Amino acid sequence: MQTRFTLRQLEYFTCAAETGSIAAASRVLNVSSPSISTALTQLEDELDTPLFVRKRAQGLSLTEAGRTLAEQASKILFEASELTRLAGNASDSVQGPLRLGCLVSFAQIVVPKLRRSFEAQHAAVSLSQFELTQPDIFAALRRAEIDLSLSYAIDVPDDLEFHPIKTLPAYVMFAPEHPLSQRTIVTIEDLAEHAMVLLDLPLSADYFLSFFDATSVKPYISERTKDMAVARSLVANGFGYSIVNFRPVGTLAPDGKPLVFVPLDSNVPPIAVGVLSAKGAMKRRTCATFLQHCITEMAS
Repeated sequence: MQTRFTLRQLEYFTCAAETGSIAAASRVLNVSSPSISTALTQLEDELDTPLFVRKRAQGLSLTEAGRTLAEQASKILFEASELTRLAGNASDSVQGPLRLGCLVSFAQIVVPKLRRSFEAQHAAVSLSQFELTQPDIFAALRRAEIDLSLSYAIDVPDDLEFHPIKTLPAYVMFAPEHPLSQRTIVTIEDLAEHAMVLLDLPLSADYFLSFFDATSVKPYISERTKDMAVARSLVANGFGYSIVNFRPVGTLAPDGKPLVFVPLDSNVPPIAVGVLSAKGAMKRRTCATFLQHCITEMAS
């Protein structure tokens, strides 16, 4: 059912009912008498019932419908005021639920530690996490299913905001037995004849392949996976190398085999990692505080 009146009309109505005249309500509200008179007439028209008996010398008297509406209008205005107060408290305080997305390729490396340290400092925040691909992050932010997301600055659309934390250079991940694993640095040309394990996620795969697009080298993709843990184990077991940005804290694959990370020399600039949000989300203090926490924890 469509609402047929505004809070402003109710405010003018209740003030006129309490003061008993449009002139008195005008002084209290600091609004012109014609504006109040028009609002009252519109309210009566919308509700299709007279709310006042207008007497030139005696001002305004409430009708039976007017008395009923005045009682309910006062409650509505009070509840509206409470909503405004609660919204203000929510935006000004670090509290309430915070739904955090994260790019699935590095969620296991950063999110649990960030959650634990943030919740330790802000006990009134209840943080939940969602591991997503880059397109799914965009969609979830647009549908307000998540509040923020950790991700890369890859194809960020104009209707979302990216808040950078730091840039990450590229590394090539090898098994220790790989012939290139002892290099201090490798180039795309060095990788030309070697098998590649591609982390085949939407947009992420395009980014990793862009290192080859900048040269005349075509990658020899022997394995594809959508799971970073699987990619690490494939590399550790000799199925090929892989290109990564986020280095894990340790140098072991999930199956316990060792890995080696060698810097990649390329003309492709380092990629920025940061927090994605809907526009205006950082006006909420909880979101802004979490961003600052990420900068403090991740920037080094």
